[in-house]
Amino acid sequence: MKVVYPICCGVDVHKTFLVATIIISQGITPHYSKKRFSTFNNSILQFKQWLIDNNCFDVCMESTGKYWVPLFNLLEDTIHVTVANPKWVQAVKGNKDDTKDSKWIGDLFRLGLVPGSYIPSKPIRILREYTRYRFKLVCCKSSEKNRFQNAFTVCNVALDSVVSDMFGKSASSITDYLLSSDSFDPVHCSSLLHKSLKKKADTVIESIKGYQMTREQKDRIIMVRSHLDFIQQSIAALDEKLDKMVVPYESAIKLLCTIPGVERISAITIISEIGTDMSQFACSKRLCCWAGLTPGNNESAGKKKSVRITRAGVYLKPALVQVAHAAVKSEKAPYYKIKYERISKRRGKKRAIIAIARMILTAVYNMFVTGEEWNPSDLYKIDMPQEILEKQKEKAIKQAIKLLVSNGVIKTRDISLA
Repeated sequence: MKVVYPICCGVDVHKTFLVATIIISQGITPHYSKKRFSTFNNSILQFKQWLIDNNCFDVCMESTGKYWVPLFNLLEDTIHVTVANPKWVQAVKGNKDDTKDSKWIGDLFRLGLVPGSYIPSKPIRILREYTRYRFKLVCCKSSEKNRFQNAFTVCNVALDSVVSDMFGKSASSITDYLLSSDSFDPVHCSSLLHKSLKKKADTVIESIKGYQMTREQKDRIIMVRSHLDFIQQSIAALDEKLDKMVVPYESAIKLLCTIPGVERISAITIISEIGTDMSQFACSKRLCCWAGLTPGNNESAGKKKSVRITRAGVYLKPALVQVAHAAVKSEKAPYYKIKYERISKRRGKKRAIIAIARMILTAVYNMFVTGEEWNPSDLYKIDMPQEILEKQKEKAIKQAIKLLVSNGVIKTRDISLA
């Protein structure tokens, strides 16, 4: 095999130490130099100086948890660091240790057999930390809401079966009354209802009457609600911080918001995951594969096995699926809605929504590359193999000729002469 990196280094990173192996190609036989360092900052800087002294500016390491991040932070300004998925550099079990692992990573990297993972610039990485934390807070908020609702269910309060939102104005007034009062007054409870819910006053009273709620259960519900209020305040504070951080990306956010279903927070999430520089991805297909929206390729002995989408894009994929669900409901721009209805008839709703998410990500890629606003166009214009395009052109030409012959514009003899 051809040597891609004559001088390179393979690094096996752990929590408290790292093992590095510098490989220098002199002729046919490579020469190895191994050394162990701590993961403290001063030791990492010593490792960096050791690389520079050996004229090694290409380093490869596997993405072990978050342990690779401190190393990457201190090396990225001078050294070209390739962070690899562990599945591409994993050694064979039974004959491996830390030293052999670093040598194995270096040997694979030296021959150009290790595809690097996408690592965005530092501002995007910091923005990503905030958006991912916001995602966790939103998930925690949903959990607390469910916990609050279930707490009333176990106390024989079936209010959630009558009202559409347990946190609406009327429902909140009733729950506050139940938590603060030791007795139940149906007349006062009816007076707390607003608008259309007044028509269901009898049903609301029926769903509450006969409830059983001890003082301890009330205290627990109050604790859940206070925690929910705290989470909502945290999300609001986080949104204010995000608005200040995304000022340099306002033009990109406005561009993404032209896509049906994409709101401001969704646009910020997409930018935090993929950035705005699409040169990291060779084409839109590579981006979709990286995001886990492309079917797998698993075939052996002429038999196709599971072709499910991969587990990649843990944060980007849910955001795109959420955007896709909003896009297929849009009446102002029904492009994705029509596509979804066509695909869902043949492939089902779940596959159809993943297909729409991939179309949206393809649109995002091309919008960042060209700088143009979202413009509905068929996917085949930018994301279909050349052979299929040629077949479609040939089919269109034949149909045009057939139409001209049927209208008497040209004769069959003229076609044969041509």
